[in-house]
Amino acid sequence: MNDSSTFARRVKAIVARIPAGRVTTYGAIARALGSPRASRIVGGALSRVADDDLPCHRVVDRDGRLSGGWAFGHPEVMRALLHDEGVPFLTEDRVDLGACFWDPADM
Repeated sequence: MNDSSTFARRVKAIVARIPAGRVTTYGAIARALGSPRASRIVGGALSRVADDDLPCHRVVDRDGRLSGGWAFGHPEVMRALLHDEGVPFLTEDRVDLGACFWDPADM
């Protein structure tokens, strides 16, 4: 197994733990993995996820924006999934990180 697949496996393990109704960021996942500058690599790993059971919709950008929305076909799909879980929004495309941020470093 190469380093990139090991990193991707570790990203998936963190994403699998994000509780319903909470979100985290690409950067928070990267920091929890000891690679604080690897948020784009985290996003790349998630863009290749084939597991529909993995709650990738709970990962947003550093400002709480629904940056991964197109992975679900359209940002409205990501918004609907988060809304159904009770995630609070500040605007149509930005969650309230102050109210629902989950820090993977605390696990």
